[in-house]
This record gives sequence, C-alpha cells and structure tokens, in this order.
Amino acid sequence: MAARVLVLGGGGREHALAWKLAQSSHVQQVLVAPGNAGTACSAKISNAAISSSDHSALAQFCKDQNIEFVVVGPEAPLAAGIVGNLAAAGVRCFGPSAQAAQLESSKRFAKEFMDRHGIPTARWRAFTEPEEACSFIMSADVPALVVKASGLAAGKGVIVAGSREEACRAVQEIMQDKTFGAAGETVVIEELLEGEEVSCLCFTDGRTVAPMPPAQDHKRLLDGDRGPNTGGMGAYCPAPQVSKDLLQRITNTILQRTVDGMQQEGTPYTGILYAGIMLTKDGPKVLEFNCRFGDPECQVILPLLKSDLYEVIQSTLDGLLCASPPVWLGNCTAVTVVMASHGYPGDYTKGVEITGVAEAQALGLEVFQAGTALKDGKVVTNGGRVLTVTAIREDLIAALEGAKKGLAAIKFEGAVYRKDIGYRAIAFLKQPRGLTYKDSGVDIAAGNLLVEKIKPLAKATSRPGCNVDLGGFAGLFDLKAAGFKDPLLVSGTDGVGTKLKVAQQCNKHDTIGQDLVAMCVNDILAQGAEPLFFLDYFSCGKLDLGTAAAVVAGIAKACGKAGCALLGGETAEMPDMYPPGDYDLAGFAVGAVERGQKLPVLDAIAEGDVVVGIASSGLHSNGFSLVRKIVAKSSLQYSSPAPDNCGDQTLGDLLLTPTRIYSQSLLPVLHSGHVKAFAHITGGGLLENIPRVLPSKCGVDLDAQTWRIPKIFSWLQQEGQLSEEEMARTFNCGIGAALVVSKDLTEQVLRDIQQHQEEAWVIGRVVACPEGSPRVRVRHLVQAMRINGSVLENGTMKSHFSAQPKKARVAVLISGTGSNLQALIDSTQEPSSAAHIAVVISNKPEVAGLDKAARAGIPTRVINHKLYKSRVEFDTAVNQVLEEFFIDIVCLAGFMRILSGPFVRKWNGKMLNIHPSLLPSFRGSNAHEQALGAGVTVTGCTVHFVAEEVDAGQIILQEAVPVKRGDTVATLSERVKLAEHKIFPTALQLVASGAVRLGEDGRLCCVQDE
Repeated sequence: MAARVLVLGGGGREHALAWKLAQSSHVQQVLVAPGNAGTACSAKISNAAISSSDHSALAQFCKDQNIEFVVVGPEAPLAAGIVGNLAAAGVRCFGPSAQAAQLESSKRFAKEFMDRHGIPTARWRAFTEPEEACSFIMSADVPALVVKASGLAAGKGVIVAGSREEACRAVQEIMQDKTFGAAGETVVIEELLEGEEVSCLCFTDGRTVAPMPPAQDHKRLLDGDRGPNTGGMGAYCPAPQVSKDLLQRITNTILQRTVDGMQQEGTPYTGILYAGIMLTKDGPKVLEFNCRFGDPECQVILPLLKSDLYEVIQSTLDGLLCASPPVWLGNCTAVTVVMASHGYPGDYTKGVEITGVAEAQALGLEVFQAGTALKDGKVVTNGGRVLTVTAIREDLIAALEGAKKGLAAIKFEGAVYRKDIGYRAIAFLKQPRGLTYKDSGVDIAAGNLLVEKIKPLAKATSRPGCNVDLGGFAGLFDLKAAGFKDPLLVSGTDGVGTKLKVAQQCNKHDTIGQDLVAMCVNDILAQGAEPLFFLDYFSCGKLDLGTAAAVVAGIAKACGKAGCALLGGETAEMPDMYPPGDYDLAGFAVGAVERGQKLPVLDAIAEGDVVVGIASSGLHSNGFSLVRKIVAKSSLQYSSPAPDNCGDQTLGDLLLTPTRIYSQSLLPVLHSGHVKAFAHITGGGLLENIPRVLPSKCGVDLDAQTWRIPKIFSWLQQEGQLSEEEMARTFNCGIGAALVVSKDLTEQVLRDIQQHQEEAWVIGRVVACPEGSPRVRVRHLVQAMRINGSVLENGTMKSHFSAQPKKARVAVLISGTGSNLQALIDSTQEPSSAAHIAVVISNKPEVAGLDKAARAGIPTRVINHKLYKSRVEFDTAVNQVLEEFFIDIVCLAGFMRILSGPFVRKWNGKMLNIHPSLLPSFRGSNAHEQALGAGVTVTGCTVHFVAEEVDAGQIILQEAVPVKRGDTVATLSERVKLAEHKIFPTALQLVASGAVRLGEDGRLCCVQDE
C-alpha cells in the first residue's frame, strides 16, 4: 500500500514538501529532483538525478520508479507544460496546466483575467515599448510606481519605485537592459497600493477552494524592510491581520472567483493557487498570482497542516476536495527565517561549510535546506538563500524566539539573516483595539448565517393564515383565512428536558426538534385545538452552526407533520451559561378551536365511560433524568446494542425515538363530537395526566394487560428495580394519549383512530372516585411488562412481536471519504439486509466519511493513529471500540493503515477489504497503473477476507471491468469504483447472512458446499 512520490525542485520549499509527504503512512519514499543536501540523507527522502526539463525522460523515469504522483515546486516547469505532458504519458502531476499557470507566467494575462471576472486588483496598463510605458508613468492620474516584468523572473521581477523618475529607470532596466531577460519584453505598470501585504494560498481541485492559513513574507534583505528585493527572507503564519471573516471574504471574492473564472474559460485550475494580497482601505486587492507554494511561505504553512499532505493531494487530483478538506492546527504559529550567503541577492561565494544544523534540530526546530550541497561528507553553501530555520510555537513571540536560537546555533561564514521577521504582526497585535461583541463570545455573523440556513425550512411550513417569512420583529396569523368562525385561542409551551443530554452525548440532533414540537402541540390537543403556529427558543454557550441547523431542521419538519407554521424563534448565544456542546430548547405552540368544539367536556363525562389508549412511539420526552441514571448504573452505554428484542439499533438511538405527533391523525376524531376528553400522557405519566381532564369526582381504572408495552419500559423497570407506582408516575408505559368516550361509541372511535393509522386499545373505564382516593389505578402493570409485547384478544394472550433474525453488527473503518461507505450504508439500510452498520471508525478527525455516517444516523468514533506509539497500541484502541459496539464484521473502506498481525488474527474470517484489481493480479497501492502498464484488456475489483499478507486473503467476490483504449488511471479508476460499489455490499450480505464464511482450514466455505 506504501507509495513513492516525486518532488521537483531543489529549494527550501521542496525540502518542506518532501518532509511533509514523508510523514504520511501511505508514503514509502519521496524522491526529490534535483534536491539538496537536506533531501539527500533522510530515511524516507532521497535525491534523484533526473531533469525536469525533459518531460519524456521524466515520464519514463516515473513509470520505471512506480511514482504515484509528481509534485512540482517551482513555477518554470509548470509554465513549460509539465503537468499536461506528464498526464499525457499517464503520470499524475500535482499543479496547474500551462494554460492555467499563465496566471503567474504572464502578468498581463493575469490582469486581463482579473478585469474580466471582477477580481479586485490595482489599476494597470501593459506596454511593449519603453517610451510608451514611461509616458504613461509620468502622466497617469494614479501613482503608477509599480513596474513588473510580465513573464517569470524567479519572484524578483517587481520593482516598487519611490518616484515616477525611478519607475521610468526601472522600465529601462527591464526592457532595454534586459535585467530579467525575455520575461521583460512586456511590462505591466500598476498603481501603488497602500496597506498590509499578505499571502493567501489555497488547495483547489478546479471547483472547490480549500484556503490555507494566511502568511506574510518579508522580501527586503535587511531589517526594517531595507536593502534590495529578494526571493524572501522569512515569513510567519498565520497572519493576525487577516481575521476569519476577512479570510472568508478573500476566499469568496478572490480565490473562488478565480477558480470559477478559469473553469468558465475552459481552463480548469488544479493545484496550489497563491494570491499576493494588499489589504487596502477599500478592501483586499490582488497584487499578483503564483501557481505554486511560495518560498519561504511553504516552510511556515505546511508545518501547520494537520491533515496528511499525501491524502490532500490525492483528493485534489481526484476532484474530491469538497469531501475531504484539509484540517489545520489551531493555536499555533510558525516563523521561518532565511539564512543567505554573503552578497545575496548579488554575487556570492559557494562551498562554505555549514555547521550546527543538528544542534538546531535538537531544539525542536525544523531546518529546511535550499542552497546547500554535500562536499566531502560536509554540508556546504550552494546558493543565495541557503536554508530556513522554522519554529512552531504557541504564539508569534515564542516562535520568533525559538527561530533565533536556531539561527545562533547554525553557522557559516558571511551568513546574512533578518532578526525582525514578524515585526508587523507584533506591532499589529500591540495596537489598542476596542472589544467587539464577538470578543465576548457572541458571534452575530454566525447567528445571521443560521437564519439564512433555516429560512427556506421555515418557509416550507407556510399554511392557510400564515405565509412564513423570517426576519421581522413578530409574526402574523390570519384566523379568518384559516377558516375559523368563532375561535378560541389555545397556547402551550414546553421543552424536552434531559433527553437533550442523551442527544448531545450521542451527537444526534436531527430528531430532538420533533420532540419539542410534539410536546407542545400534543398539549393543546387536550383543548381540541388545531395547531396554527410554533415558535422555538434555542440557547447555547457557543453557537455551533451544524448542530443548531440540524435541530431547527427537525423542528421545521415536525411543524410540517403537525400542520402548523414555524412562524419564528429565538437563538440565544450566551457565553459562560452552558458548557461546551450543551444547548437548551423551549417551544411555544398556538392553536385555535371553535367555541363549540373545545375539550374536555367535563359535564358529559360519567362513570362507565371508556378510556381509549393511543400508542406511544416509546419514551417520548419524559422521565429522562431517571433513564440516564438507570443507564449509568447498567452495563450498557448509549452506543451499546439495544436490549434484546428492542430492534437492531443502539440504546441511544432507541431512547431518542422521537415523540409521536397526534394532531393530524387525531384532530378529525376529536372534532367528530364522539370524544369527551383528550389527555396527553406527558410528565407525571399515567397517574397525573389523565385526572387533568376529568371531573373532580371521577377517576379511571386501567388494565395494563390490554395494551402493548414497548420492551424498553420492561428493561428500564427491571434494570432500575422500579416499583409499579414509579413506572406509572414517571413514564407513559406505551400510552401516548388517552381519550374518554361513551361506551356505545367506543367501536366507532376505535375504527376512526385506526383509519388514521394510529394504534389504539380500550385500556380502562371511568369510575367514581371518593375524595382522597387515588384517581388512577393501573392494574397488572409489572405482570404485563413480564409478558411484554402481548395484549388480550378475545380472552387469549397473543404476541404482537414477530421473531426477527438478528442482524450482523458491522464496523466500517475509514481514513477519509470512506470509499464505498455510502454503498455499504445504502445496502444495510434495506429491510432485507442481514447486516447493520453499528459504528464508523476513522483514524483521522473531520473527514467526509464521518459526515456521511452522521447523516445516516450511524455512531462515529475517531481514533487518531498519531496519538499512539505503535501500530499495536493503535489497533488495541480500535479493538476496544469494536468490542464496545459488539461488532461481528469489520469492513475496510478506504482505511489507509496497515493493521498489526495480532489484530488481523483476532478478526480472521470477520474482516473484509476491497482491492481495485482482479486478485491475485496487481497487488499493492498502484493497481490501476500496473494494469495499464501491463497492457491487459480486463481488470476489476476483488472483495476478500483480510489476511496478514497484504491483498492475499481468501476471495469472496470479484467483478470484471474492461480496460478501454486510451484509458488513464483516472478514467479506469472511476469505472472500477462503480463495480466496487456493487460487489462490496453484496459480499458483506453474503458473509453477514452466513452464506459465505472462512473455514477452519483457511479456505472459503459456502452454504451449498456444506
């Protein structure tokens, strides 16, 4: 599975790229061409003697060396078309095409492109004659003091003049003296922009833009920005001058707009896009584009990349950056300082010995070498910018101090470096600034974004009498338009109690909104009211957009079920009021009932009336403080499988079953005139809610053997050793609502209820209740729980539960997008599936596969392999989670870790993997390259049991895929993936159902074989 990659270039940037790639568990070796002394002597990094200018020879080299992909460091090969030429030869290359790279290789092209697409930049003109250029400089109505060679000039082709006369001299030097050669045949003259200059880079796959933390370079040779211009003398990252909001603005108006523009013009841009930005008083404006990492920006940005660079590049090349965006370290700052040769940027001496690199590294610093070479076993200078010393610390001051210690340790004669890198940021941070509301912990922008997200959801709940349009101070409802003639308004308010804690612990927020709506609208049904509109209140310490949006989406969906409009609400972000991740909910429902239909009809209720029970969906939203106490004392966790016969879900999912909404199904029954009272069985259970709708002298006698009690109540009673009274006072015990009807209308009411798809039973009768006597008596409650799931039919106990075959519990291990994960999810959600995905485990945080699982309601776990000293320790942590979820089968879906022998042996015959070839052909990580290189006409994919030897386990299923003429790795990979999505779920079903298994002799056994 380990890959070989090639980095082109020989500077500090390329050393940093090789260093970061070598950290990947997917990478076996990084070759650097031509490299330097720093890339010549590392365990996973070595130099390669291959030229980047001969693209044909380079392509053959890549094939001979089984290179997975090429990363281009400098700009010249990109401008020369290396990406297109290598791609044509079947070699993947990370970077833009020559046409796209014109953003850097031609300043004129870039300026014209920005004008076409409305990208903010300085005013400008291009000239091919020096006289015309100078005439413009002297007569322009803007300070036309920036003179640029239009072509590539190694980052030095920009002169910022101090006067118009100096600008004209610069034109003469570039165009007549040929200071930058052919790059200066065209010059671009720009207005001088004033402000702070920053570097904003991003990864892009041609559609998605993934911004990097902003950095700031220091171009001048000497402290205080004095001396000649250079390729860069140091940098730091992130730049505090660029706030999160400003970076988002730059991303939207510059980076994304550029990528979209290139796509629209038929020149998709893939790779690194670097925008040099001036933060002017009129907003950010582009100074220039580069089509690769900057040097030395690369040396401060990559150390802050938390993600695997190999995976980020693969996602970019595959066009999947949106599914797996890079993750960056927070609360860290990187500073790098360049040590240059004496005389740079002019003439300088080479071959000067360098010492102290190991000492600097021992201080916890990174030393990225650039202009260095090996001579007689010693590292010597071999360029102008010799090396960079990079420190990663908790803040800028500490990082700068760390870098200075490294500079003091490294020595070579004539070394030149700046001591003030980051001085602008330090000055910026020291500026007195007034506090903002956001500084206190309240993010108004995030709140506004939430409103925009939920507006269409609320709009969809509009109904007669109310056209929802969030954003006003209040909402209106027209009772006349809703068809009411002589209405009474009915209101109710409620929350969902500590069921919220379970939702937060399970990280499942999409159903709790239905609980909130149900608790309120079911309450106003007790008055016979039709729910008209609903308002919610969401409060938290720190607003998490994803969580809040999921909750409100659930509320809107539930309002649709209830037939009421989500007319408005309040989101309250209150720092220090709630622990991180906690939030609270409250809801307010308003309904109406015609005066003659209001309930309860107290004077009509009499002894002998019948009590009809309506089935609950489970616990609903009451008693959760007791539930949580019982779970805490039990042997189960919320992620554990639900108790026996409670379904193929986790205990947490079972407990979070949303409260049933009765308004749409029961309102016709309530308005029929056949119902005397409706009681919502909410907090207080059966004992306290039914008396609320009875005359003071009446009570009810209920028989628990007459209705179906969900198994969860039996488990809670037994696990908590709860008394009969405690059960009846705390829980609904399977009855979500109770109706009081005349005995002679009972059959009619039951038929009406069942016609509206509700389950109902006659559960008791109204009795006289002397003062001081219990008003509700529930007989046989504990006995009914023991024969749980049965009801009395014609005097005989009959089970309402059918025996369901137990489904195999599956864990899916991923590292990124989770290739094939969605196919596995879709397959296992079919009712006929023999498998159930109980958990998805990732060895990396914040990857797209975790989002897929969360959307499907599947629990997730992150076990970061970087936190474990050995493969065995990591595998042990994974195994603990597998045991926690009682896993039967493990599926590897894009899981990029080699599992240890003990782990593989433990899960022998229970762990499946899919490989993109027809095994045993083309094992390893580059199966498609091998297939294309071998010239085969058929390849495919294989699902197999995992064995200790890579790709050598017993084959379960294979699917052939034809290799077409002209296929590339990318086109072949896409077709093979379609086959994978087909056979991986099929193979899982075969193993889960027992149709296929691994025999004791290590061979495959099928049911028919036995």
